[in-house]
Amino acid sequence: MSKSLSPFTKAQLLPQEETLEVYKKKGDLFIGIPKETHFQEKRVCLTPDAVSALVSNGHRVMIESGAGEGANFKDKTYSDAGAEVTNDTAKVFSCPILLKVEPPSLDEIKLINPQTILISALQLKTQSKKYFEALAAKRITALAFEFIKDDDGAYPAVRSLSEIAGTASILIASELLSNVNGGNGLMFGNISGVPPTEVVIIGAGTVGEFAARSAIGLGANVKIFDNSITKLRCVQSNLGRTLYTSTIQPKNLVKALKRCDIAIGAVRGKNRSPIVVTEAMVNTMKTGSVVIDVSIDMGGCFETSEVTNHDKPTFEHNGVIHYCVPNIPARYSRSASVSISNIFTPYLLKIAEDGGIENAIRFDRGLKNGLYFYHGILTNKSVADWFDLDCSDVNLLIF
Repeated sequence: MSKSLSPFTKAQLLPQEETLEVYKKKGDLFIGIPKETHFQEKRVCLTPDAVSALVSNGHRVMIESGAGEGANFKDKTYSDAGAEVTNDTAKVFSCPILLKVEPPSLDEIKLINPQTILISALQLKTQSKKYFEALAAKRITALAFEFIKDDDGAYPAVRSLSEIAGTASILIASELLSNVNGGNGLMFGNISGVPPTEVVIIGAGTVGEFAARSAIGLGANVKIFDNSITKLRCVQSNLGRTLYTSTIQPKNLVKALKRCDIAIGAVRGKNRSPIVVTEAMVNTMKTGSVVIDVSIDMGGCFETSEVTNHDKPTFEHNGVIHYCVPNIPARYSRSASVSISNIFTPYLLKIAEDGGIENAIRFDRGLKNGLYFYHGILTNKSVADWFDLDCSDVNLLIF
């Protein structure tokens, strides 16, 4: 009789018992919230209400004394909500889960215990290779909240902060136009018999949409420029009205900039924002008009933009006031903190419900998208390409 071609032995072909996976049960989290030390960073990851929700679900939260002061949340409020408040920075950094707004500094990474879970912003453009090497040495599992996706494929953290930045750009512009701040003395509102304020918005993303929403609410005349017809169509649909929209054509843009009182730059590129408005175009603008470059964190879309800070936020170029602060949401630290907290809290409860970060990442593709370090192994390809580091596919590490 011919020999069997099967690669298996007779014993292996016999029926076997099926081994079912034993799911982990709900776990208790121990979360540490250190005080932000980054320049002019006043936001905090969790509000007292969020802490109360976590504590009532059986989790522990340890917060460094003064962590919420920048957002006007007192230590006593956190303590009343059930958090453990401490002055010992090292004690907070020793928690198994760390929540931060800004990524930790190299000195702060030294305080973190091995195998810690770190959830913070990554801010890829401001990082160095040493940061990733330090995380790898500590075998840290790290999630970047700006990479986390929701069920619709959108980035909830980026969208929330963009909504704040868009609305804030109009509020800041209205301040800068007043006499008190050396502006033209224009009121941002539609007064009977007075021509409305002219606003030009370059970029029809979330920032542009919310800037337009606020400007229209105050009665301004709004013109939106973007090279994506789909985005322009979406803005008109979301705002529920027809506006002046145009693709970015130099002739139309120069004409609009000459007449406008406020120009808002909200264009984002892949690695850097494209320079859409040249110095010559800025020079044609009215004296006392205001430029707010929201995309300055990616280089800015006005050629005349230079990075400023919250202490000295403006400078003048040829009589045009420029506001180029990269971290606009930090100006409204309490609102921004509530917004970030709203994103963090459901994810933390979900991680606990799923029995830990490993299971949560397995079942939630959006959360998996935010993972860039898994037990010291880099899993994000864009980070690996940017810093020329080795990268592993997260799907090969988590089954």
